[in-house]
Amino acid sequence: MMPARSSACLHCCAAHRCGTADLCFDRRSFIAGAGLALAGLSGLHAVGAAPEVRHIDPIRLPLRIQPVLVYELFTRKEATSWRPWGGVQTQQDVESERERIRRELSDLEAASEFPLEILPLVSVQNPEEAGRVARGNYDALVMYAAGGSVSTLEALVNPDKWTLVFLRHRSGPVYLWYEIVSNRFLRKTVDDFGQPGVTTRDVVVDRPEELLWRFRSLFGLRNTLGKRVVCVGGAAGWGRGGEAAPRLTRENFGMELIEVSYDDLSRRLQQRQADQALVSHCNDQAQHYLRETGVRLETAENFVSRAFLLTEVFHDLLAEYQTDAITINACMGTIMQVSGTTACLPLSLLNDSGYMAFCESDFVVIPSGILLHYLSGKPVFLNDPTYAHDGIVTLAHCTAPRRMDGQELAPVRVMTHFESDWGAAPKVEMKLGQQITVVDPDFKFERWMGFLGEIVANPFLDICRSQIDVEFTCDTERLNAETRGFHWMAAYGDYLKEAGYALEKIGIDWLRLT
Repeated sequence: MMPARSSACLHCCAAHRCGTADLCFDRRSFIAGAGLALAGLSGLHAVGAAPEVRHIDPIRLPLRIQPVLVYELFTRKEATSWRPWGGVQTQQDVESERERIRRELSDLEAASEFPLEILPLVSVQNPEEAGRVARGNYDALVMYAAGGSVSTLEALVNPDKWTLVFLRHRSGPVYLWYEIVSNRFLRKTVDDFGQPGVTTRDVVVDRPEELLWRFRSLFGLRNTLGKRVVCVGGAAGWGRGGEAAPRLTRENFGMELIEVSYDDLSRRLQQRQADQALVSHCNDQAQHYLRETGVRLETAENFVSRAFLLTEVFHDLLAEYQTDAITINACMGTIMQVSGTTACLPLSLLNDSGYMAFCESDFVVIPSGILLHYLSGKPVFLNDPTYAHDGIVTLAHCTAPRRMDGQELAPVRVMTHFESDWGAAPKVEMKLGQQITVVDPDFKFERWMGFLGEIVANPFLDICRSQIDVEFTCDTERLNAETRGFHWMAAYGDYLKEAGYALEKIGIDWLRLT
């Protein structure tokens, strides 16, 4: 949002507002081999006079899972039906099944790349026992529905929690509710589905790995809901359609948007600039960064040094408000005048260190970035999409992370920001052949669209510096016809299932094109 722009500069900001937790996660996947001291590493305190730093670690709250075995034992009666379907019929059967469930959950916990806290397995036989469990301290409950009455299952469903149902067929012993979960529990013996809080998508048969991707989805949603985001220059939304985005973000995701004025940022920068030890430290860090393999400098070096100082001020804000998410409004003009550089490189550095840092303060798309970050466990790329044609679309922005795979730093050319031809912005060379998930949120928070693509080129067009040509297999005409909002979000890997499942839980429709 530069104070004055030509009419040709209409891409991402023409209608945008212009202007003159308690648990931390293991960052090894983000910081291994980086050589940077951007996320509270010990090297940050080792330079000169030990400048004052305030860094909060990236936050990943574990998903607490309560597993429950539901069963009921019966006594033989002559000349009448005395037992329902199912292979869990004796106390010995119960103990064997409990041990099997524990093993399967232990394997899931070991396979999970995100923090899971699986609580001790409990067993219930009646609605009273089930009701006590439902009032417990957990995020999601998994009922292993070997048997029991429909009222017992219903009593386990807490409307303030997430509920999943696991059934056995071929993995045996066969469960009673493998037969009747739809007609008795979900549909209440009629045609219409009527069980609050549980849908057909919450039922898993035989395959524990099908629980894991659902856990990943709920983990992402658990960490997205209520997220506190520092909004430098205020919270906003792109275009006329995005004017209500901050309000809709609060209503749909319960996010806390902390607005920090540019006067406040200017004051903080002046204070940090007066700290000579910190300034020297940031200069050293800039030099270290520029000497790294795969980094090419194609702008003035002082822009990079100022970018590292601005990064420290962003860390100050994150630590003060105890969060790991930040966004910058008026990033096309005001931030440059205040900081003497652009926000592009600082946002890239923060994302590479496991934080969530977004330009433009566009809360039409930022919730999707936070969710996709937690689903993937990787940095995400907020981008400007172009018009899809012939099975290809170009995505571009000046704030791309380098560590898009969560591990390795991609080669980068540190250039000027395109529209201003000023400051420091990364042109990241993303991995060719890499599959990516692309999410397009709508302005109304009613329907998000998603598809899979493959990175086939890193072009160098006269557009935002980080650019990828993405090939896709869905119908091009339909993609263009279904596009909503403006900005898109991208992450390495396939997370379409997880995204759709999470959105279902909060009432946003999901259109999966791939």
